Amino acid sequence: MINDKVLSIILGGGQGSRLYPLTESRSKPAVPIAGKYRLVDIPISNCINSNIKRMYVLTQFNSASLNKHIKNTYHFSFFSSAFVDVLAAEQTIHSDEWFQGTADAVRQSMHHFLQHDFEYALILSGDQLYQMDFNKMIEAHEQSGAEISIATQPVNAKDATSFGIMKTDENNVITSFIEKPDASLLPEWESNVSKAMQNSGRLYLASMGIYIFNKDLLVKLMKEPGTVDFGKEIIPNAIGKHKTVSYQFEGYWTDIGNIDSFFEANLGLTDSIPQFNLYDNNKRIYTNARILPTSKVSGTLLDKTVIAEGCLVHAAKIERSVIGIRSRIGSESTVINCYMMGNDFYESLEEIEEKKIKIFMGIGERCFIKNVILDKNCRIGDDVRINGGKQLKDVETDSYFVKDGIVVVKKDAVIPSKTIIQ
Repeated sequence: MINDKVLSIILGGGQGSRLYPLTESRSKPAVPIAGKYRLVDIPISNCINSNIKRMYVLTQFNSASLNKHIKNTYHFSFFSSAFVDVLAAEQTIHSDEWFQGTADAVRQSMHHFLQHDFEYALILSGDQLYQMDFNKMIEAHEQSGAEISIATQPVNAKDATSFGIMKTDENNVITSFIEKPDASLLPEWESNVSKAMQNSGRLYLASMGIYIFNKDLLVKLMKEPGTVDFGKEIIPNAIGKHKTVSYQFEGYWTDIGNIDSFFEANLGLTDSIPQFNLYDNNKRIYTNARILPTSKVSGTLLDKTVIAEGCLVHAAKIERSVIGIRSRIGSESTVINCYMMGNDFYESLEEIEEKKIKIFMGIGERCFIKNVILDKNCRIGDDVRINGGKQLKDVETDSYFVKDGIVVVKKDAVIPSKTIIQ
């Protein structure tokens, strides 16, 4: 069954500079997450679980790997109208420019959307981690008679200064909006929230960047010149002119905006009861169905560790880490607080036995790796010590990048044996 009322538009984001170097050779929605998924799998899976199966993903930077992932992953019945299509910025008779912002991306792609019948456009971000039943939001949108609905999350005073904050009336209608308010202004921006949220001090409604627009209104707003962004222009301008309603969501939600939030979101999956539940039968996260062998672990002490398929692990100890597909970790190595994205392929036994490769993919022997993100296909030699932490200054080299104490080893990078970064 497909929800024919709704067309989903997933915004792939811009250059993704805050997630650099993970976005050096791929678009932000294509960044690997949780050992086996891509960021774009999150909004797509939320849509599929909500029976919304007509989706466009809008992107313009490094879209080749995203195209490949979506082509290899999302196959629907030949007799179904379901699809997931990538729309990259393109030159047309009407426009020869890159997308200038989120609203401009929708504006430039509108001729594709209008080929389909729909009542509501569901506009999503491609770089957030959450599980949400969009049907509940759509029902609330219809019942309220809204023209625009905005998903909001109650946040505390500390976090409120980092978001766009909405002020609502007793009917959840948004009456005003402020972008990243100063702490001194916050007492004026409290809204009606549940008792549970009040008790935890979460009194301010932050925009989650998830919108429902009535089709006719979206078409009208996209014809207005000079507006390029939803959060900065379209939404603030609509408040007071068009009925704009808040839909409060109290579940887990995080914006994967920078290296620090990306790192913590991944390591959070190793908690005993993670806030983001990958084990819910009704809220599955879909991804490329790779045909991989089981993982093999030999002589390793594992604590709070997530290991994907096809790994060969001989480490001494792995603690609070996410180990991605096809990862290889050598004997006597210690891995703590790390996200290892894994490898795209295996090196053959012939290559290994004939020693044609000086440093194998993965982590070598007798290594100590802590507070590190290892991008795909990294080669870490033997006796390497990488000890991330606040003692490290921000720096970039050809093979690694340090940001806020987190060491990011770049995709395909080679770290020679006996290297020390600490």
